[in-house]
Amino acid sequence: MSGTLPDIITLKSEIATNSRYDNHPIAKNNDHVVRISTMTEPYHWHFHPNSDETFLVIEGRLFIEFENGARELDPGQMLTIPRGVRHRTRPIGARSVNITFELGQSETVAVGWQPAKAP
Repeated sequence: MSGTLPDIITLKSEIATNSRYDNHPIAKNNDHVVRISTMTEPYHWHFHPNSDETFLVIEGRLFIEFENGARELDPGQMLTIPRGVRHRTRPIGARSVNITFELGQSETVAVGWQPAKAP
């Protein structure tokens, strides 16, 4: 914070341009953290046992896969994944830029689980 005024965060300057995957905090809100992620490749299967996770797409499109299906998000769309739900994310197209909201002390548990392929 500069003096008594809060700092301004410019999302455009926070977006990684040459990374395959970048996820870093840009703000804190009480006991939660706001992150910006830039992805050009899939993220592994995982879950968060102690925190919900909310995604807000700001650029590109995002594919979120679950055990029982998937969702596709366009810019301006938001989705919350409840704690404990296994999921993985990937960009649709070349790149996706997303804002995520989660508990500041969120745990991430990687899982080797893969859903059964449809016949």
